Amino acid sequence: MATIVETVNLKKTYMLGKVPVYALRGVNLKVESGDFVAIVGPSGSGKSTLLNMIGALDKPTEGKVLIDGVDVSSLNDDRLAELRRRVGFVFQFFNLIPRLKANENVELPLTIVGVSKGERKRKTFELLKAVGLGERVDHNPTEMSGGEQQRVAIARALANDPRFLLLDEPTGNIDSKTADMLVGLLKGLNEKRGVTIIMITHDMNVARHAKRVIRLLDGKVDETGITAKGD
Repeated sequence: MATIVETVNLKKTYMLGKVPVYALRGVNLKVESGDFVAIVGPSGSGKSTLLNMIGALDKPTEGKVLIDGVDVSSLNDDRLAELRRRVGFVFQFFNLIPRLKANENVELPLTIVGVSKGERKRKTFELLKAVGLGERVDHNPTEMSGGEQQRVAIARALANDPRFLLLDEPTGNIDSKTADMLVGLLKGLNEKRGVTIIMITHDMNVARHAKRVIRLLDGKVDETGITAKGD
């Protein structure tokens, strides 16, 4: 399996006035193609900071983030923007555009990169069908449940055939029954379509469905908290 994401001695320090806050303290991890990794830990453990580093939304104080072997910090703005298009982001609060229909939200990243109208329509319907929303393509987000909106967000994240999906608390804003359905969808995308998934979550009931669980504690990987499916 090819390594898609690797962090090497990753550190991030923020200054709160004159006081340093050590968000990450030397994180080393690898994510292989086809993997499904859940990163867990208490509030303040560094989960969101690590997500921002992996998604090239922030830069480390020390260490490296490698995506397909390329050091993210070495890229200029244009190449960073290109790299971010290869990452499918899914956030807790969906971040859909309310005035756009489900299909239009999914089409948006395809429009930005210049995909033809016919191909956009075909691919959008295929993706919405894949997440179980083939009958809801012309509904606005305000007409959809939280779980349906999150599925639209996942379809949108898949639009540009990203190297991996990066999910930030994807079940944090929906009820437990819907969360179970959403996790089942993610497992299906991983097992049947080979989508590589990195998921940040505080919910161990959600995390246990991943192939690997990595626990962060005080900005470091808790080696006693790394498990693999079946452990």
